Amino acid sequence: MKQKSIKNKFQIAILWLLIFGFFTIYPIIKLFIMSFFDWDFSSILQQTFIGLGNYKEVLKDSYFQTAFINTITYTLVTVPTQMFLGLMAALLIHNISRFKVGFRVLYYLPVITSWVIASLVFKYIFNTEGLLNYALKDVLHLTSQNIHWLDTRWGGLGVAMALGSWKGIGWNMVIFLAALQTVPLELYEAASIDGAGSFRKFTSVTIPCIKGTVLFALVMLTIGGFNVYTSIKMITGGAPSHKTDTILSWMYYKAFSSGDFGYSAALSFVTAFVLALLALIQFRLMKNNNN
Repeated sequence: MKQKSIKNKFQIAILWLLIFGFFTIYPIIKLFIMSFFDWDFSSILQQTFIGLGNYKEVLKDSYFQTAFINTITYTLVTVPTQMFLGLMAALLIHNISRFKVGFRVLYYLPVITSWVIASLVFKYIFNTEGLLNYALKDVLHLTSQNIHWLDTRWGGLGVAMALGSWKGIGWNMVIFLAALQTVPLELYEAASIDGAGSFRKFTSVTIPCIKGTVLFALVMLTIGGFNVYTSIKMITGGAPSHKTDTILSWMYYKAFSSGDFGYSAALSFVTAFVLALLALIQFRLMKNNNN
């Protein structure tokens, strides 16, 4: 019976390795090989080896540079906004005595809302003929003509950043709320005896105690910011003239609209390299935090 159990476990392990290798390892290796070839629709049966040509093209491409700046900007705006508002929501819920579950559900609803549906709603609101312009022009009479929110680079990105910030508040709230519940009450009592006010307790007790959670949220949200795609695709589609594209939306366009799979493969590994650097920073910061 014991030998049969070991045999079954061995078979399961082999099956898992085969599935993992076929659906994960093989695509990564194949993609890495593609990045060194001139691989497009016209040469799908016969590819030309060009070495680092695709990587050089990615780094020199002005559209990629625009997409990279957009991604950095998106991350720098949405990450602090999500963390600050999520922490404020967590503090509010942590300090109230009633309706905690209701507030948790209320704040977390945007997180479980479909990105596609939320993006379409925001597009409808900020469209030239959308709800916001109707309210500003026809109801409140604050403007004489419709504002083209989505027709400019920073207007379209601004709407996407507003959506990203709104959807991320609930996730941060849950993370920070869990961290706040681990802070010893004795530390707050000691701070009160020393005459510390609410702000002093927050800066001297709360923040140091949840510093590890703050770091975790910062790194995870930064990686998520670099992976923004759905909101850009649904709200602006990269318009006007790919000025609102991010790294992933530009990668998608080059692969499935232009058919330049070699370029897209190289771009994916450039992105992976950046994310690897972020992971390295994460490990270093966590190590220093533990020390």
